[in-house]
Amino acid sequence: MDIGLLLEYAWVLLVLIGLEGVLAADNALVMAIMVKHLDPKKRKKALFYGLGGAFVFRFGSLFIISFLVDIWQVQAIGAIYLLFLSLNHLVKKFFLNDRKESKKEKNSQQGAGFWTTVLKVELADIAFAVDSILAAVALALTLPNTNLPRIGGMDGGQFLVILTGGIVGLIIMRFAANYFVRLLHRKPGLETAAFAIVGWVGVKLAVYTLAHPNLGILAEDFPKETAWKITFWGVLVAIALGGWFLSSERKETEREDENEDTLEEENDEANDF
Repeated sequence: MDIGLLLEYAWVLLVLIGLEGVLAADNALVMAIMVKHLDPKKRKKALFYGLGGAFVFRFGSLFIISFLVDIWQVQAIGAIYLLFLSLNHLVKKFFLNDRKESKKEKNSQQGAGFWTTVLKVELADIAFAVDSILAAVALALTLPNTNLPRIGGMDGGQFLVILTGGIVGLIIMRFAANYFVRLLHRKPGLETAAFAIVGWVGVKLAVYTLAHPNLGILAEDFPKETAWKITFWGVLVAIALGGWFLSSERKETEREDENEDTLEEENDEANDF
């Protein structure tokens, strides 16, 4: 690979790792809450089984999607799902009061048996893996082809970027969730920015789908044109910077000190991954 190609791949991988980090921390916190009612030994087992399920599903689905990625219907479903995921979060965040629902969900976990909890964690793992893989695919698809052997219907270099991002996401869930959870607590706007980025990545995958030869709504080379790439990355960076700089720092108050204590407990559980 030449230097320009390496830099482009490195940039996409860096963005993917950052996105994986924020989403993985959020996911780890959710799963920590799901197993909170179990005793410590069973809690660790449930998280261990959940992480094992994440490994199996993520890698299995990655190899499957490598054969399906060039089918425009699959691309369209992925784009619609990412857009739905983003809009669903943003609508709930800004237009609906979902606190009551969150309390109901937390209360529903109480009293659940061990294997029922494991099943819920596994289902959550699958949902989180789908989110991450589709976002990674959308980011990697428009990368230039390399000289590496193709894997399924995907260029080898693109596949390695997605695989690396997936591995990093799992590592973050296991080891670095505590840091990202603290960061999300301090800068809550980053979570909103992450889901906005997921939606923008869904737009990218939609553009790629519309340019598919079997549809031809957009020119086939449009997703790889410099103007579109600059527009896409410019908007993505603007969303990320906006999430950072427009997110007000949470000040320490007595009430937030209590929340911090709760967060510490959740962080300890998240670290059990």
